[in-house]
Amino acid sequence: MKITPLAIPEVLLIEPKVFGDARGFFFESYNRRAFQDATGCDCDFVQDNHSKSARGVLRGLHYQLPPQAQGKLVRAVAGEVFDVAVDIRRDSPTFGRWVGCVLSAANCRQLWIPPGFAHGFVVLSESAEFLYKTTDYWAPALERAIAWNDPAIGIDWPLTGEPLLSGKDAVAPLLADADLPPC
Repeated sequence: MKITPLAIPEVLLIEPKVFGDARGFFFESYNRRAFQDATGCDCDFVQDNHSKSARGVLRGLHYQLPPQAQGKLVRAVAGEVFDVAVDIRRDSPTFGRWVGCVLSAANCRQLWIPPGFAHGFVVLSESAEFLYKTTDYWAPALERAIAWNDPAIGIDWPLTGEPLLSGKDAVAPLLADADLPPC
């Protein structure tokens, strides 16, 4: 597995070794020991989530507050998405900055988004299926969101029109007004 720290070094692009031939391909999508050796994170993933979305659907920017903040290991298993992590750690030198990359079934890439980051993605293909491994359980009372189009963050979403949003995401506050984790 190849690990590449992005512009915010805690967010890691993970590229597994893919073995392919005329029959198809095989790769190990997760191995706890290899993940820990490569990232230094001894994560206990407790929940797997699977979503399917149509082209132009934008999900995010989502996060959970402590004590149930979530780290996420994410990947697309069908289609293609532009995936984004935003640093929401107030005491971080990269607070309010974002990183993003294309994840697809074809490139088999994964992104490690540690606790303390908001996460979102937009679907670039006709549809996409997206998997999340999380380090804590979904806690609706602690779930929060930040506006996908906050100009203070300035995410350069690869959109050709207005995204399709959930009701919750359509009214998410700006980062300046968001309920963020304590320092």
